[in-house]
Amino acid sequence: MRLVAHTVSGTGFGTAFTTGHVTAFVPAAPFARHLPTRPHPSEGLALGNVYSGVVRASLYREFTTGARWESLSGVCVTAVESRPPGALGASSTGNRGQRPFGARVMAFVALTKPRIIELLLITTVPVMFLAEQGVPDLWLVLNTCIGGYLSAGGANALNMYIDRDIDALMERTARRPLVTGMVSPREGLVFGLTLAVVSTLWFGLLVNWLSAWLSLGALLFYVVVYTMILKRRTAQNIVWGGIAGCMPVLIGWSSVTDSMSWAAVILFLVIFFWTPPHYWPLSMKVKDDYARVGVPMLPVIAGNKAVARQIVVYSWVMVAVSLLLQPLGYTGWFYTAVALAAGGWWLWEAHALQSRAKGGVTGGKLKEMRLFHWSITYVSLLFVAVAVDPFLR
Repeated sequence: MRLVAHTVSGTGFGTAFTTGHVTAFVPAAPFARHLPTRPHPSEGLALGNVYSGVVRASLYREFTTGARWESLSGVCVTAVESRPPGALGASSTGNRGQRPFGARVMAFVALTKPRIIELLLITTVPVMFLAEQGVPDLWLVLNTCIGGYLSAGGANALNMYIDRDIDALMERTARRPLVTGMVSPREGLVFGLTLAVVSTLWFGLLVNWLSAWLSLGALLFYVVVYTMILKRRTAQNIVWGGIAGCMPVLIGWSSVTDSMSWAAVILFLVIFFWTPPHYWPLSMKVKDDYARVGVPMLPVIAGNKAVARQIVVYSWVMVAVSLLLQPLGYTGWFYTAVALAAGGWWLWEAHALQSRAKGGVTGGKLKEMRLFHWSITYVSLLFVAVAVDPFLR
């Protein structure tokens, strides 16, 4: 049996605390309107400062035939924070000596968000083929990929360090290493900063310094501009914060040529206009998570119809920009054919999502994740075409 307490009134950021097998989590205003429907996954973590107020409590009981919630009212709770966010709780992994070495290694790897970095490398390496108009030096490709992984990994680790408070309150991020306590906040901060320094030196010494400064600029933009300034303040966070995710295109080009080109700028813009319609469908799926922590992602503050309309607008601009490479002489028929086919299918999916949203479809029938998954396939196909096209001209 678990006890989960929700605020009706009161002040403070919120507190999670544990007594025996009973876990209570108290989110404070202005998040009281976003009441969780099940126990908070970060059981036992102290997440706030001080709370005192009237709460509504719910008991969650598991039975052989199922589970149900029972509500209690009139409960008054006063809680004082005993540990900072990310500290180990009663049900976490225990003290440092009890954290297995292998699990710790995997936790530090998880801080780098490897799956996201795969996408970044997909947009880096093909651009190197285009810049070379053939096969680039393979050692240069390897060094660029390693430097890119280190840089993006450092940015992601610092992002998790800054966002560990809200990560603990969101279902899809509640098992991140800084939330579970597998990695302490101090370790996460040192790890991220170390990767930032090492990646900059790696690029500068083994690739070139233009790529190094672009890499450092991308890291700082993601950590400072997106994570610290935009994310919690504006629904335009993904639009402008996505610039950091566009930088690997420029880095791929500069690593080969030690210069810039309109081809690199066009592909930069493709990723810029790709990022919002790529991420907004996912945000539509998990908007309750973002609402709970007060992050104003567009689907949180706008209805599905408005979000879908924005997705369609950005999609059309993205496809149009992707077709500029051929008339400017940077690609041939193969890239253009792939861009038209993949872009056409993208627009079909975007308009289908808009149609469902206009029809008032919600829940699983909205199928917003169809476009999210296709967006990954689209960018992969497009950039593979970028790499292959020079061999077919």
